[in-house]
Amino acid sequence: MAGEIKATIQHEIEAGDMPPGTPLDERMLAERFGVSRTPVREALQQLSVQNMVRIVPRVGVFVSRLSITQLRETLELLGELEAVAAKLAARRMDDDQRVRLKAARAECEQAHAEDDGKRFAKANAEFHDTVYAGSHNEYLVDQIQSIRRLMQRYRPRIFQTPRAAARAARPPAAGDAILSGDETAAHEAMLEHAPVGTTGFSEFLSTLPASYLEGEGGGEAAATRSAAPRGGARRGRKPAASSAA
Repeated sequence: MAGEIKATIQHEIEAGDMPPGTPLDERMLAERFGVSRTPVREALQQLSVQNMVRIVPRVGVFVSRLSITQLRETLELLGELEAVAAKLAARRMDDDQRVRLKAARAECEQAHAEDDGKRFAKANAEFHDTVYAGSHNEYLVDQIQSIRRLMQRYRPRIFQTPRAAARAARPPAAGDAILSGDETAAHEAMLEHAPVGTTGFSEFLSTLPASYLEGEGGGEAAATRSAAPRGGARRGRKPAASSAA
């Protein structure tokens, strides 16, 4: 049961239903899922290990927040790893993956032309996933996916910046470079795609509520000033039954 509760909470965090800083109350979560507090506590401890939530002794449990420094450093690392994936994909991508990449690129362009943010985000994720798979380096993909899970709660905001809109408006240079087998150009284009430059990062920060950011010295004090404890984005929902018998 703890695993199902963990999966449900993690999905809601990554989907943005539980924004960074959201307080999580064990009692309310137990009531929501119709269980004792023991599996809820286990689920929260598992999420803490993954840096999805933060357990503050004698204060409470909160959806983890990143400081400005952590955000910048995480985005810098993600950008570099994605650039390496693009470079390797230009060298190693197979024919089926090339077809998927072309389809995802076309979907990104169509979604942007129709100003469909959700559709664009989905197509953009497919584009990146195909690039990662095309690198044919499982260890690299694991590292990227781990960081992306940590950043997922912030990613929808990335697409709200002017620079992101400008990047989406033109044909993805990274896709062109990968499909043409130009490793250097693929690496450079993917780096340009990430919001890690001075202007791009500043614009990204401007889209974030202050409550999404951790203080550089720790967030215990800020956490205690949060609203009354909540048990999640929606009460009454129970985790979906596991597919395993």
